[in-house]
Amino acid sequence: MALLFSLILTVCIRPGFLESPSRVRLVEGPHRCEGRVEVQKKGQWGTVCDDGWDKNEVAVLCRELGCGDANGTPSGYLYGPPAEKEQAVLIQEIRCTGTEDTLAQCEQEAAYDCSHDKDAGASCENPESSFSPVPENIRLADGPGHCKGRVEVKHQDQWYSMCQSDWSLRTAKVVCRQLGCGRAVLTKKRCHKPAQGRRPIWLSQMLCSGREATLQNCPSRPWGSNSCNHDGDTWVECEDAFALRLVGGGDKLCSGRLEVLHKGVWGSVCDDGWGEKEDQVVCKQLGCGQSLCPSFKDRKSHGPGVGRIWLDDVHCSGEEQSLEQCQHRFWGYHDCTHQEDVAVICSE
Repeated sequence: MALLFSLILTVCIRPGFLESPSRVRLVEGPHRCEGRVEVQKKGQWGTVCDDGWDKNEVAVLCRELGCGDANGTPSGYLYGPPAEKEQAVLIQEIRCTGTEDTLAQCEQEAAYDCSHDKDAGASCENPESSFSPVPENIRLADGPGHCKGRVEVKHQDQWYSMCQSDWSLRTAKVVCRQLGCGRAVLTKKRCHKPAQGRRPIWLSQMLCSGREATLQNCPSRPWGSNSCNHDGDTWVECEDAFALRLVGGGDKLCSGRLEVLHKGVWGSVCDDGWGEKEDQVVCKQLGCGQSLCPSFKDRKSHGPGVGRIWLDDVHCSGEEQSLEQCQHRFWGYHDCTHQEDVAVICSE
């Protein structure tokens, strides 16, 4: 009888419906060792309220899942898409000392008053990955066009918000280059509330020099812990990409005075510092073969332009795929007249 009473008391204090490691999981994270906490009861998967949820509970969960040390206790609501309204919250509070092997060994309280915006989350080490994951794609979201917005990266068909940890203007330059936009002019964190993301947060640091062609070429390292939330979402603004054309060459599309399009207006380019490498980039961008290195007389044969002079002091290495990747002054800043307009002559 005493033994039966002891068993009943144990069940009352620790419901113990998490019978095995397969009854606990982390969902919607970048790997199986991070995400929103879900437990199973009577064949039904449900969430855990974050009342009292701290590193003791996460340490036990990480141990149960074979996921190494606990890294953090992010809100489960950050991992998207969030839980469906129809999914039950199964546990109100779990109380662990941190030494237990499974959550089933911790004291638990059945759910009675908790919504999914209080779902618990967990971040553990990922023992299956000794290297930092590489993003497959990148975009700027919720901005006025594809060259301004909140940075999001894609990995294994899931989009993630990029937290500004070790983020710099050098990394923003790579993002702008990869998206085919102009120069990076701004990067910041703490997006305005309407622009904050609700997706999972990317958990590796991108260490770009600024010269890489894509973000995938940048060295990266995993974060030691997840201290980010969507207040730290990264916002980047690039100059708009600009179109090129060569005018004044009659029916020849690959020779003429160079004009660039900015804010819907065509304007010329000043020849200060302009040379063969800049010619090569223009010919490459227009698909016009090689530069014929025209003489001064040939360049001036296309005549001066009218209207805006958009660019000055353009400097290219010759390796750029488009003129917007070259160094130049800000739009409209120059000390030139139209007598100094650039002309380019390509082979075809």
